[in-house]
Amino acid sequence: MSRTYDCADETARRDGIADAASAVRRGDLVVLPTDTVYGIGTDAFSPTAVAGLLAAKGRGREKPPPVLVGSVRAAMALIEDLGNFGRDLMDEFWPGPLTLVCTATPSLSWDLGDTKGTVAVRMPMDPVALELLKEVGPMAVSSANRTDRPAATRVEEAVEQLGEEAVAVYLDGGECEDPVPSTIVDLTYTVPRVLRLGAVSMDQLRGVCGTVIGEMRRGRPASQAGDAAPEPAQEREESVPPEADRREAEPSEKAEPTRDGDRSDK
Repeated sequence: MSRTYDCADETARRDGIADAASAVRRGDLVVLPTDTVYGIGTDAFSPTAVAGLLAAKGRGREKPPPVLVGSVRAAMALIEDLGNFGRDLMDEFWPGPLTLVCTATPSLSWDLGDTKGTVAVRMPMDPVALELLKEVGPMAVSSANRTDRPAATRVEEAVEQLGEEAVAVYLDGGECEDPVPSTIVDLTYTVPRVLRLGAVSMDQLRGVCGTVIGEMRRGRPASQAGDAAPEPAQEREESVPPEADRREAEPSEKAEPTRDGDRSDK
């Protein structure tokens, strides 16, 4: 049976983070709050754990989950090429509701699904999520709902959809204040492309990048009846450009990816 912790209580929050971290290290699933909607997550470096996450949601490998990180340094260890604007976008909008689709570091020992060599990365602006991510390192995280059901904006909604057996730990961070999905920007093209317009507006993106192309309509709140917030993984088929259009990745020095994440900025 799963265990639920009220993160509004300091003692329960501390115990919940410790329990969730242990669960992630075992390859179990946890539900955690984010700055958009609740997410279901696990160890990004465990193929068995990721397969369990997809099974819990009722989805296949064709929709791989995005990866949440607790620091920019942890993200850099996962990414081969940020393009011309990736670091500027991170500096401006992270932590926050911006997902960046980038070419993944090819040496990573993981299997998120049919990613075609890319990874969708985000650093959320939620204290509970960040504390857990800094403890365990990068996590594969998808919205905490069954496929084709509304995304959970309260932990009770996640429990109702995912149940007590599939998830080891539920971290209750209260109701999501602004359940608009993250904006997704594909940096594998020379010019940044918006795959989904969410909490970060086109004008905000253009203020950093200048030219941005793609989706102009803002996503609807996830709490709207029948309208589950789209996830980065749901857009991934659009996020992988044809080889002829891809920017040639330049070799660069990066921090070595680890299972423990970046603990230097705790």
